[in-house]
Amino acid sequence: MTINSEGNNASNRAVNGSANGVSGSVHGKSPLYLGFDLSTQQLKGIVVQSDLKLVYEAKADFDADFKEKYGIEKGVLTNPSEGEIYAPVAMWLDAVDLVLERLKNDGLDFSRIKGVSGAGMQHGTVFWSREAEHLLENLDGSKTLVQQLGEKAFSHPDSPNWQDASTQEQCDTFDSRLGSADELARITGSKAHHRFSGPQILRFRQKYPSHYEQTGRISLVSSFIVSLFYGRIAPIDIGDVCGMNLRDIQKDTWDEGLLELTAGSKEGIPELKSKLGNIDKDGGGILGTISSYYTQRYGFSHDCNIIPGTGDNPSTILALPLRPSDAMVSLGTSTTFLMSTPEYKPDPAYHFMNHPAGPGYYMFMLCYKNGGLAREQIRDQLNTLYEAPEKSWDIFNSRAEKTPPLDQPTDSSNMRLGLYFPRPEIVPNVPAGQWRYLYGPIKRELCPADPKFREVDARNIIESQFLSLRLRSASLVSPQTNPADPSGPKLPPQPRRIYLVGGGSANPTIAKICGEVLGGSEGVYKLDIGGNACGLGAAYKAVWGVERQKGEHFEDFIGARWDEKRFVNRVADGYKKGVFEKYGEAIDGFDKMEKKVLESVGQD
Repeated sequence: MTINSEGNNASNRAVNGSANGVSGSVHGKSPLYLGFDLSTQQLKGIVVQSDLKLVYEAKADFDADFKEKYGIEKGVLTNPSEGEIYAPVAMWLDAVDLVLERLKNDGLDFSRIKGVSGAGMQHGTVFWSREAEHLLENLDGSKTLVQQLGEKAFSHPDSPNWQDASTQEQCDTFDSRLGSADELARITGSKAHHRFSGPQILRFRQKYPSHYEQTGRISLVSSFIVSLFYGRIAPIDIGDVCGMNLRDIQKDTWDEGLLELTAGSKEGIPELKSKLGNIDKDGGGILGTISSYYTQRYGFSHDCNIIPGTGDNPSTILALPLRPSDAMVSLGTSTTFLMSTPEYKPDPAYHFMNHPAGPGYYMFMLCYKNGGLAREQIRDQLNTLYEAPEKSWDIFNSRAEKTPPLDQPTDSSNMRLGLYFPRPEIVPNVPAGQWRYLYGPIKRELCPADPKFREVDARNIIESQFLSLRLRSASLVSPQTNPADPSGPKLPPQPRRIYLVGGGSANPTIAKICGEVLGGSEGVYKLDIGGNACGLGAAYKAVWGVERQKGEHFEDFIGARWDEKRFVNRVADGYKKGVFEKYGEAIDGFDKMEKKVLESVGQD
């Protein structure tokens, strides 16, 4: 989840490669919990107390710390001729030791750590050798991880990154295997995507057959990071497994047809199942205690527990007690929309996954490539026009707020709609470009608008992004109690609360229009936890796993310890009668516009 700042006064707290003790006392010998976030460009370690207070954090920045050794740029290596983007796994081993050293240098007493969990960028795969389990079980605390695992623990030295685009052929076979992308989405929660693990494993077997044969186990990035601390190969968890295009979510089992496709034959299915291992179905279950490597080298206690990891997006949803009907919107370089829901309503346009810590619940996720970049494109055009400072949002915000909703001066006037994609988009699947239309809500007619840039694009770009979210989440929201009249009629279907994270959340104009379009019966809130949502989710998972009572649900456990005043600020009103309904009328026009653009320039 990439973050960029869009607020004029936004502040970013940088760790700058060393651990920062966070302000406030660290209580005596009270237990601490460690969560890891392994992302494309860094490994971050987050330490919290039982009351969820953040007390230490450290990171290894891959480019700053390892570029010379591994030749990476922005955390990855590339093979443009084949669309491959991947990372050397040995670099991640170096990063683990480096983060722990930095935490140690900052004064962290590792003997107080009672639980460890982790999160990793989704879909990436790590291919362990047949010797790996033995090597993990016999680590020597006097040597580094990379010295002991770097050469012999992996059948292939690299892990494909979520940006990889080398698997179009494999994705086509996945979509066709079950008859259509719709059917694949119904079974696995998503249509086939380049980054998903199933197509990646298929291509790995086809391109590197001898490496596949030498593979003893296959981990996802989240189970890989936990395996290092567990001292044996940890299972993939119930949430992250849904990012593979291999799991029948409702039946809670592997799909045999997709396994046959990936393995190359029915005869290869047992071997592939063995490589994938069992799935952990209790996100808070204790796998066991920490490897002796960490007790010898860093002074961890022998009774430190290891809790299953999960993917970065599932972990992010754990960073607050998100209730059903609440939504989280990450406004970074890309846009991500997350909801927890008891209903399973898959569609090829978005993703459904098992909730990582809520049995019987699902995580609904929408991912857009074009988020902050699209807003910045309009901002820059306005700043050039008015000769304003290069990265100032003042002109953009002023024009957005002065423009009426949908640039519609009267209820009978045309509504102005648009799509703004500086990069090729996946929702909908179209190339880079801009398209502008007028929609007549009375006759429900759509016609092209002047394609040239206008100042009202400042409001239209924000509206466009939130209208897309509203269109695709409509079946998941329900009528809400009116806080101003709890016993009166319910409000139209909408989220209860909307939580904003990422750089764009610092912009009050974006937050205001977000509430006007998406609603939010209790308002729009900014989740003020810096760039730590994913790592905090992993740390909270560790606290829950160790300290929960029998049968205690994650949301209840975290909610009882959650200090809303510390983490959350209400930044916009949310539902506004009349305006919300106006945007409801625009949804039909927005849907028609997307379909028209798809017909003319859409990509298979």
